Amino acid sequence: NLVIFSLLQEGNGKVSRVIRMGTRKSQLARIQTDSVAGRLRELYPDVHLEIGEDILPAIVCMNSLYINCIVIVVSFNQMVDIVVHSLKDLPTSLPPGFTIGAILQRENPHDAVVLHPKNAGLTLDSLPEKSVIGTSSLRRAAQLKKRFPQLEFENIRGNLNTRLKKLDEKDDYAAIILAAAGLKRMGWESRISQILGPEDCMYAVGQGALAVEVRAQDKDILEMVSVLHHPDTVLQCISERAFLRQLEGGCSVPVAVHTEVKGSMLYLTGAVYSLDGADCLKDTMQTVVEIDNKVSESAQECVHVGVTANSVSSSALEAAEKLGMDLANALLNKGAKDILTTARKLNDAR
Repeated sequence: NLVIFSLLQEGNGKVSRVIRMGTRKSQLARIQTDSVAGRLRELYPDVHLEIGEDILPAIVCMNSLYINCIVIVVSFNQMVDIVVHSLKDLPTSLPPGFTIGAILQRENPHDAVVLHPKNAGLTLDSLPEKSVIGTSSLRRAAQLKKRFPQLEFENIRGNLNTRLKKLDEKDDYAAIILAAAGLKRMGWESRISQILGPEDCMYAVGQGALAVEVRAQDKDILEMVSVLHHPDTVLQCISERAFLRQLEGGCSVPVAVHTEVKGSMLYLTGAVYSLDGADCLKDTMQTVVEIDNKVSESAQECVHVGVTANSVSSSALEAAEKLGMDLANALLNKGAKDILTTARKLNDAR
């Protein structure tokens, strides 16, 4: 999801800011782009927004942004100013010169069970033994293999539309596991048969949250999008990203989290798993994240695991990042590195 900035001179001679938003030919990507565009239109009615599909890739220049962890290079006269991501798709270390300028309020971050129509009314507990469950996530498979050993788990690829089509039109899978947030954004909540709580399956770092990425030096754009920050979501996601970064984890290893803000306390549960779920290290820590109204005047001082949040209490941001690092170090001291190294090697060998 790409946003391109320029100026437009209207018939009355007034010059308006233009933000041209481009999106991939993915229904979910377009929905997420539209949701951010809608918020920006409400906040900045004088900004002119244009949305088009497949305006990229363009050709050669010095500017690039990560789109789902793939670098897109764009021409100078089509400079990219903003990229809207699912936060879980963004690495914990961004390319130099880029930052996450906003993290919007999180949708339900949990995973959901979507049943084959013939299994309507059942749950993972009540499905017949050896039923096949489809998931593309090592994290989900590792946890669910341990929790539901009577079931079998197989890989399933494709976007949401493709995976649902594979489920409904074939008998290969009794159910598939998808992020509840994506299903809700697509308007498919009626397909959710079961929400998996943390006792069954903890979620991915950043799952359910949208992130707005910008160039760090574009102060006006950074200020414009910063009002989209949701403070509690920011604190939760910073602690999760710090946890993942300290573990040196990623999408090739099973790492899961669960966070909550209760009053002035931030609680973070984190876990690492072997691919088969047999080995697991899990712990919970908490910290105080009281809002002290002290915010950073310098974006440089207020970047935490790739996130610039000058409008959020600096002490709370620091506490959230430290919480993630401390929890990761606690698991590393218990042997998490060995579990993750083995999982990574086994996954790479597949």
